[in-house]
Amino acid sequence: MSAPIVVTGAAGFIGRNIIAELNRRGRTDIVAVDRLGSDERWSNLVGLRVADVVDADDYLAEVRSGGAPAAEAVIHLGACSATTERDAGFLLRNNYRYTRTLCEWSLARGARFVYASSAATYGDGAQGYSDDDAVTPTLKPLNMYGYSKHLFDLWALESGALARIAGLKYFNVYGPFEGHKQDMRSVVCKAHARISAGEDVELFRSHHPDFRDGEQQRDFVYVRDAVAVTLWLAERGAPSGLFNCGTGQARSWRDLALALFSALGVLPRIRLVDMPEHLRAKYQCFTQADMAKLRRAGYTAPFTSLEDGVRNYVRTHLGGIPARAAGATA
Repeated sequence: MSAPIVVTGAAGFIGRNIIAELNRRGRTDIVAVDRLGSDERWSNLVGLRVADVVDADDYLAEVRSGGAPAAEAVIHLGACSATTERDAGFLLRNNYRYTRTLCEWSLARGARFVYASSAATYGDGAQGYSDDDAVTPTLKPLNMYGYSKHLFDLWALESGALARIAGLKYFNVYGPFEGHKQDMRSVVCKAHARISAGEDVELFRSHHPDFRDGEQQRDFVYVRDAVAVTLWLAERGAPSGLFNCGTGQARSWRDLALALFSALGVLPRIRLVDMPEHLRAKYQCFTQADMAKLRRAGYTAPFTSLEDGVRNYVRTHLGGIPARAAGATA
């Protein structure tokens, strides 16, 4: 009998979808690790089949005491992902130190270790979006969240651990089961709520001369693809290293909004608003994952287009909108 797979951040957005896909593949020997707190995040675990649910702090204590059972793989997605979090000490403990402890434990016990880094490590993108090892030490994140992720990337690279583990720099992931993230939800999820309430979708005016209003661009990746890449890297014998997880194709916020209106079958209602002053200095007007390294490593599956991903998200999870909010149809 094989050892279980540990998934941290199990009730989170990507974690929940990882476990669902493992279940679909016939795996139920999963240890789900998370801090469920007092919100509704626990409900993301409903309907999933797992061997155990363990509090994240209790699991860390088991790891440190040597009492944690063996694992086939550890998929470490648990972290504070709020780019606005100001408590640097908390982010260091939660995002950097926790990850390092879990990584060292996994390596010592022969468990495959896959962890979530972030595209936030690229900062303003001035140095591009290459996941090449030579680029990593030169990056300058714009916020403490990105820095906490960058610190572990640097440790993994400089200690040699990166040659035995895999890290993923997730770009703008969207899809089912992200509702608990509140303000950190994707714009697809937020905009669907606005349209359902009969309101316009708001896009930022541009403060950058190279981008028109609402035409700032991101690499939007559907969660189904993020799950597929993560589980591919979690397999024994899979390549090690730090890899981008995007589509390799930047699309504008306007493209995203239009894809959502099209999926709902209603005419577009977009309103431009000024970007808050405090966001401008740290706002990324363009992100696009360089996917060459992952492709060279052997990953061949195609990525879902923005239009197809939004359509699937609407039809399988978000649903339509009330007739009173629909107005004229497209």
